[in-house]
Amino acid sequence: MKKLLLVFTMCLAALTAFAGGQQDSSSENVKLTIAGRDGAYGDSMQLAADAYSALHPNVSFEVLKLSGSSLFEKSVIDMKSGLGTYDIVLIDDPNITQIQKAGWLANLDDLYKAAGEKPKGFIPSALKLGRFPYKDDAPLYALPFAGNVELFAYRTDLFEKYNLAEPDTWDDVMTAVKTIGDNEADISGVVFRGSKGNPIVTGFLPIFWSFGGKILDDKGNVTVNSPEGLEALKFFLAMSKYAPEGVSMYQSAQVKDAIYSGAAAIVTEVWPGWISKLEDPSESSVVGKVKVTKHPGQVEKSSPMIGVWMMGIPEASKHKSAAFDFLRFATSEDIQVKMARDFGNPPTRGKVYEVAALAEKYPWYPAQLDALNNGVARTRTTKWKEIEAQLGTALQFALIGEWSAEKALSEAEKGIKDVLK
Repeated sequence: MKKLLLVFTMCLAALTAFAGGQQDSSSENVKLTIAGRDGAYGDSMQLAADAYSALHPNVSFEVLKLSGSSLFEKSVIDMKSGLGTYDIVLIDDPNITQIQKAGWLANLDDLYKAAGEKPKGFIPSALKLGRFPYKDDAPLYALPFAGNVELFAYRTDLFEKYNLAEPDTWDDVMTAVKTIGDNEADISGVVFRGSKGNPIVTGFLPIFWSFGGKILDDKGNVTVNSPEGLEALKFFLAMSKYAPEGVSMYQSAQVKDAIYSGAAAIVTEVWPGWISKLEDPSESSVVGKVKVTKHPGQVEKSSPMIGVWMMGIPEASKHKSAAFDFLRFATSEDIQVKMARDFGNPPTRGKVYEVAALAEKYPWYPAQLDALNNGVARTRTTKWKEIEAQLGTALQFALIGEWSAEKALSEAEKGIKDVLK
C-alpha cells in the first residue's frame, strides 16, 4: 500500500510540474509586465491592472507607460529576440500586420478554446483587426483595447447663423467652409493636421476614400494616382485655402486648440481622445456649440478611418494563462465602462455605448459607434509605414504649393511602388 501511495504521489508531482510549465496556478504569485502607452491609455491600463490585482492578490503588474514610438521600438525588439520581457503589448492598428505576420503573438483562438469560450460582444470591425490574415474567420492574435476612430466636427451655432444644413457630402462641406470663412474674420473655415507623414495622410484619407480612391487595389496594384484620387486631392487643396496660415505644420495640439477655443468652423479630423472634455466649461469655450459626427460621403459612403489600439500576448511570454485572463478582464464590459467614465477611453464593445451616463457625458457616442461599425481600416500591409511616408510627403508638397496635385500623386505612386518592390 505504501509503495502504491508513493507511486501515486510521484505521478501527481510529475503532472503538477508539467502543468506548471504550461499554465499559471491560481495561487502562484505572478508578475505581468505590460508594454503600454502613456496618457489616458496608460491611465486606463493602470485602472484595469489595479482592479485585477484587487480580485487576484497573487497577480501583480508592471505597467510601462511609453510614447508611441518608444512602445513600438521596445516591443518589436523584445518580441523579435524572443526574450519574453513583456506579457502583454499594446499595438497600434497600422503596426499590427507586420507583428502578426512575423508570428510574434500568441494565437488567442487556442487560448479561448482551452478556456471553453469565444470572443463575444466586440464591435466586429474592431475585433477583425486582431485577425491575420485580415478575414472574419482567420486566427485571432489580439483583442481591441481602445476603439479609436476618426470623426468630424463642426460649429452648430455658425451653421445656424448662416442657415447651413449638416453636411452630408464633401461638396456640402466646401459650401460651409467658404461661407463661414468668407464672413468670419477671426474664425478659420476649416482646420486639419497638415504636417507631412502620418498627420496629413490621416486627415486626407477619409476624403480620398469617399471620393472612391484606393491606395492599392484588391490585387495589390498601386492605384493611388487615379482619377478618383486626383479629384479628392484637388478638393482637399481647394478646401485648404480656408485653413489657417501655417496649417502645413499643424499637429494634434494645434487642432485641439482650434476646437476648444472655437477658432475653427469645421475640423475634418478629431479623435475620441482629443475631445473628451469638449463639454467641460473649465476646458472648452464652445460647450454645446460643436457637433461631433461621422464624416460626410461623396461617391462612396462616409469613410472614417479606424485606428484601434490592440492588446496581444507575445509568443515568448512565460505567463500566457495569466496574461490571457487579464486580457479578457481588461476588455470586459464592466472595465470598459470604468475606463470610459474616468479617462475617456473609447470602448470596443457596442453595449458600452448604450450606458446612459456615458452617452450623457459624451453626446457623440452614437456617431462614434456608427463610425466604428462603418469605418475603413488602413491598407493591410507590412509596409504601411513606408507607404504612409511616401504619400504624406507628396501631400505636403502639394499643400504648400511646391507640387501640383497631378505631380504629387504621380510621385506618391512611384514611391509606393518602390517601397513594395
